[in-house]
Amino acid sequence: MSTTAPHAVAGVDASFDPHTGLQRGSVKHTSPSMVDRVLLRAVNAAPLLAATAPAVRARWLAAVADALSVHQEELAVLGDEETGLGLPRLRGEIAGAGQSLLFYASVAVEGSYLAASMDVVSDTVTLARWNVPVGPVAVFGASNFPFGFGVFGHDVASALAAGCPVIVKAHPAHPRLSVKVASIARDALRAAGAPEGTYDCVTGFNAGLQLVDSLAVKTISFTGSQRGGMALRDRAAARGVPVFAEMGTINPAFVTSAAAESPAAAENIAAGFVASFTLGAGQFCTKPGLIFVPAGSGMFDAVARLVGEVAPAPLLTAGIEAGFTSGIAELSAVAGVMVAAPSDDGDGYAAAAHVFRVALADLMPGSRLLEECFGPVALVCEYDYAGEVMDVLAGLQGSLAASVFTGGPDDSETATVVARMLPNVGRVTLNAWPTGVANTWSQQHGGPWPATSRPEATSVGGGALARFVRPVALQNPDLQTLPVFLATENPWKIPCRIDGVLLLPVPSSFAPKDRS
Repeated sequence: MSTTAPHAVAGVDASFDPHTGLQRGSVKHTSPSMVDRVLLRAVNAAPLLAATAPAVRARWLAAVADALSVHQEELAVLGDEETGLGLPRLRGEIAGAGQSLLFYASVAVEGSYLAASMDVVSDTVTLARWNVPVGPVAVFGASNFPFGFGVFGHDVASALAAGCPVIVKAHPAHPRLSVKVASIARDALRAAGAPEGTYDCVTGFNAGLQLVDSLAVKTISFTGSQRGGMALRDRAAARGVPVFAEMGTINPAFVTSAAAESPAAAENIAAGFVASFTLGAGQFCTKPGLIFVPAGSGMFDAVARLVGEVAPAPLLTAGIEAGFTSGIAELSAVAGVMVAAPSDDGDGYAAAAHVFRVALADLMPGSRLLEECFGPVALVCEYDYAGEVMDVLAGLQGSLAASVFTGGPDDSETATVVARMLPNVGRVTLNAWPTGVANTWSQQHGGPWPATSRPEATSVGGGALARFVRPVALQNPDLQTLPVFLATENPWKIPCRIDGVLLLPVPSSFAPKDRS
């Protein structure tokens, strides 16, 4: 990790408007002594959170969801000033963040994340096993989802639900929004009865390094670029701390011959592809960046025509705009035909959509064509028959998601394509684009490296809590040493496996109406 912060100005994170490129204030960096105090508070809070019933933690999260809803318009306006993502998108993201908080609250109350079990092995040996919260967690949120993956997004919510104090680093792309959301969340948690140190926020590059290096921090979560994620992983490796980094990938899509059999079907898929890879100015981690289409289907021409109709949109930061510009230049040097939407020569960080036609023979390991270019750009590769693409699919980098468009349940190519894609991705969507991620028990938002640093993990869905707990075992326990949920009464009402038999007590329900 670099020891200097990009664009640092005299100890502050400067706030810039992507619409104009002009500075709109700044946020002072957190001092080392204040970071130390924040860490101490988190350490003191850790045993209190671990001993708190999930139903109580659920009420804390519900209180934050309520507070975000109350401040929705104020936060959306501030968010647009720093991200340029637009008020409709940001209002929806705030509402989605509130729903996610309630979902993670319900996962905690359900209790299976604790994996509680106990076995009588013999007359002299009894074993109990369960998961415990790891302790203080440091979260480095995303620039492109200031609410969904920001200072109180999926990572924060799932860590708190699992019983871990959280310290989040404000993102330099939206520092004023970060500290405002953090202030609202802290106030809501305090009013709901959460202990001091349950949640806090620090600002500044060096404050982030201090979190990574602190012995108090037991787990780190990150959403962002591969460069940033791997730098965090390497720095934290010096003391063996796990880093769950979700990073950028190319996310391939495949259209079978049957799916593009009619001009209308091909046009519909082309329109969906353009809408998906230009959504949010192409700044989604699940953006489909490469699509394989049947030769003669006319899909490249359709995509090129539709790209020409896409209006320029602001990228999040000057750095992202510079990276997009250099990425387009690099792709142009090795790709074939390029089509671009009309550019915007005005102020701010506006970017025009681009599409490249590439040849199958060019998609070899190590090619620049197989690396992510963050922004509204994608590649189209035509094939003569599906079989010639299979080795290329198997050799692609790990991705968060992939899409397969088929001609229906009788399409003979579908099973082969899906089988080739699954080993390299976390999620395959059939006849759907991957840019929507539902927060549910069955979601998998992760993937093999370089999509993430931990392929077994997910940062969205019921499995997200698993990143913030670890298993322990107690041999020959007595009632005083067992956790309350493995005692006979099981007051937390969670699933427990006793002598190999899974016992499902009547669960404690949690819904919005239960927040009082």
